[in-house]
Amino acid sequence: MASHTRPALVPHSWWPRARRMVSGDRGAVTVELVIATPLVLLGLLLIIQFALWSHATHVAQAAASQALAATRTQDGTTNIGRAAGRRLLDDLARGPLRHPHLWVARTATTATVRIRGDATPVVPGLHLPVHAEASGAVERFIPDTGTAT
Repeated sequence: MASHTRPALVPHSWWPRARRMVSGDRGAVTVELVIATPLVLLGLLLIIQFALWSHATHVAQAAASQALAATRTQDGTTNIGRAAGRRLLDDLARGPLRHPHLWVARTATTATVRIRGDATPVVPGLHLPVHAEASGAVERFIPDTGTAT
Protein backbone atom coordinates (compact mmCIF):
# COMPACT_ATOMS: atom_id res chain seq x y z
CA MET A 1 0.00 0.00 0.00
CA ALA A 2 1.65 3.19 1.11
CA SER A 3 5.36 3.39 1.69
CA HIS A 4 6.83 4.73 4.90
CA THR A 5 6.73 8.53 4.91
CA ARG A 6 7.84 11.17 7.35
CA PRO A 7 5.31 12.50 9.84
CA ALA A 8 3.28 15.38 8.52
CA LEU A 9 3.88 17.47 11.68
CA VAL A 10 7.61 17.88 11.02
CA PRO A 11 8.25 20.04 7.99
CA HIS A 12 10.76 18.68 5.53
CA SER A 13 13.15 21.62 6.04
CA TRP A 14 13.30 21.04 9.83
CA TRP A 15 14.43 17.44 9.68
CA PRO A 16 18.01 18.01 8.43
CA ARG A 17 18.44 21.08 10.64
CA ALA A 18 17.31 19.16 13.75
CA ARG A 19 19.71 16.32 12.98
CA ARG A 20 22.59 18.79 12.66
CA MET A 21 21.71 20.47 15.97
CA VAL A 22 21.62 17.14 17.82
CA SER A 23 24.79 15.86 16.21
CA GLY A 24 26.66 18.97 17.45
CA ASP A 25 26.43 17.66 21.03
CA ARG A 26 28.41 14.53 20.33
CA GLY A 27 31.13 14.04 22.93
CA ALA A 28 29.68 16.62 25.35
CA VAL A 29 29.10 14.00 28.05
CA THR A 30 32.68 12.78 27.73
CA VAL A 31 34.04 16.31 28.16
CA GLU A 32 31.81 16.88 31.17
CA LEU A 33 33.03 13.63 32.76
CA VAL A 34 36.67 14.51 32.09
CA ILE A 35 36.18 17.81 33.92
CA ALA A 36 33.78 16.69 36.67
CA THR A 37 35.36 13.39 37.75
CA PRO A 38 38.67 14.84 39.02
CA LEU A 39 36.78 17.59 40.85
CA VAL A 40 34.51 15.06 42.54
CA LEU A 41 37.51 12.92 43.51
CA LEU A 42 39.36 15.98 44.87
CA GLY A 43 36.30 16.88 46.94
CA LEU A 44 36.14 13.34 48.29
CA LEU A 45 39.84 13.40 49.18
CA LEU A 46 39.42 16.74 50.96
CA ILE A 47 36.56 15.32 53.03
CA ILE A 48 38.71 12.31 53.96
CA GLN A 49 41.65 14.62 54.77
CA PHE A 50 39.51 16.74 57.09
CA ALA A 51 38.16 13.63 58.85
CA LEU A 52 41.70 12.31 59.33
CA TRP A 53 42.86 15.69 60.70
CA SER A 54 39.91 15.74 63.10
CA HIS A 55 40.71 12.21 64.28
CA ALA A 56 44.39 13.09 64.78
CA THR A 57 43.37 16.13 66.84
CA HIS A 58 41.16 13.97 69.05
CA VAL A 59 43.95 11.43 69.55
CA ALA A 60 46.39 14.20 70.48
CA GLN A 61 43.87 15.67 72.94
CA ALA A 62 43.29 12.26 74.54
CA ALA A 63 47.04 11.74 74.94
CA ALA A 64 47.44 15.22 76.44
CA SER A 65 44.64 14.53 78.92
CA GLN A 66 46.17 11.18 79.87
CA ALA A 67 49.60 12.73 80.37
CA LEU A 68 48.11 15.55 82.43
CA ALA A 69 46.22 13.11 84.67
CA ALA A 70 49.48 11.24 85.41
CA THR A 71 51.54 14.42 85.89
CA ARG A 72 49.19 16.30 88.21
CA THR A 73 48.81 13.56 90.84
CA GLN A 74 50.44 14.19 94.20
CA ASP A 75 53.32 11.81 93.45
CA GLY A 76 53.37 12.53 89.70
CA THR A 77 56.35 13.81 87.78
CA THR A 78 56.97 15.06 84.27
CA ASN A 79 58.60 11.73 83.40
CA ILE A 80 55.53 9.77 84.57
CA GLY A 81 53.27 12.08 82.57
CA ARG A 82 55.48 11.88 79.49
CA ALA A 83 55.47 8.07 79.67
CA ALA A 84 51.66 7.95 80.00
CA GLY A 85 51.21 10.29 77.05
CA ARG A 86 53.77 8.42 74.95
CA ARG A 87 52.02 5.08 75.64
CA LEU A 88 48.70 6.43 74.43
CA LEU A 89 50.31 8.02 71.36
CA ASP A 90 52.04 4.74 70.53
CA ASP A 91 48.73 2.88 70.81
CA LEU A 92 46.47 5.31 68.94
CA ALA A 93 48.47 7.73 66.84
CA ARG A 94 50.33 5.46 64.42
CA GLY A 95 47.88 6.11 61.57
CA PRO A 96 46.40 9.59 61.84
CA LEU A 97 49.17 11.54 63.64
CA ARG A 98 52.68 11.81 62.25
CA HIS A 99 55.76 13.01 64.14
CA PRO A 100 54.07 13.76 67.49
CA HIS A 101 56.12 15.89 69.89
CA LEU A 102 55.14 15.68 73.56
CA TRP A 103 56.05 18.43 76.02
CA VAL A 104 55.25 18.13 79.76
CA ALA A 105 55.89 20.75 82.46
CA ARG A 106 55.04 20.82 86.16
CA THR A 107 55.39 23.56 88.73
CA ALA A 108 54.35 23.56 92.38
CA THR A 109 50.78 24.53 91.46
CA THR A 110 50.11 23.62 87.79
CA ALA A 111 50.89 20.96 85.22
CA THR A 112 50.81 21.56 81.45
CA VAL A 113 51.02 19.15 78.52
CA ARG A 114 51.38 20.11 74.85
CA ILE A 115 51.34 17.81 71.85
CA ARG A 116 52.17 18.89 68.31
CA GLY A 117 52.33 16.88 65.12
CA ASP A 118 50.97 16.63 61.59
CA ALA A 119 47.93 14.84 60.28
CA THR A 120 48.74 12.07 57.82
CA PRO A 121 48.36 13.63 54.36
CA VAL A 122 45.83 12.20 51.91
CA VAL A 123 45.87 15.11 49.46
CA PRO A 124 49.42 15.57 48.11
CA GLY A 125 51.01 18.81 49.26
CA LEU A 126 48.44 19.50 51.99
CA HIS A 127 49.99 19.32 55.47
CA LEU A 128 47.66 20.09 58.37
CA PRO A 129 49.20 20.77 61.79
CA VAL A 130 47.75 19.17 64.91
CA HIS A 131 47.98 20.83 68.31
CA ALA A 132 46.53 19.80 71.67
CA GLU A 133 47.06 21.25 75.10
CA ALA A 134 45.89 20.33 78.58
CA SER A 135 46.57 22.17 81.81
CA GLY A 136 45.42 21.76 85.38
CA ALA A 137 46.19 22.24 89.05
CA VAL A 138 48.60 19.88 90.78
CA GLU A 139 47.05 17.77 93.52
CA ARG A 140 48.40 18.73 96.94
CA PHE A 141 47.80 17.36 100.37
CA ILE A 142 46.72 20.05 102.79
CA PRO A 143 46.81 18.80 106.37
CA ASP A 144 43.90 19.42 108.68
CA THR A 145 44.73 22.23 111.04
CA GLY A 146 42.55 20.78 113.79
CA THR A 147 40.44 23.88 114.25
CA ALA A 148 37.10 22.17 114.65
CA THR A 149 34.33 24.16 116.29
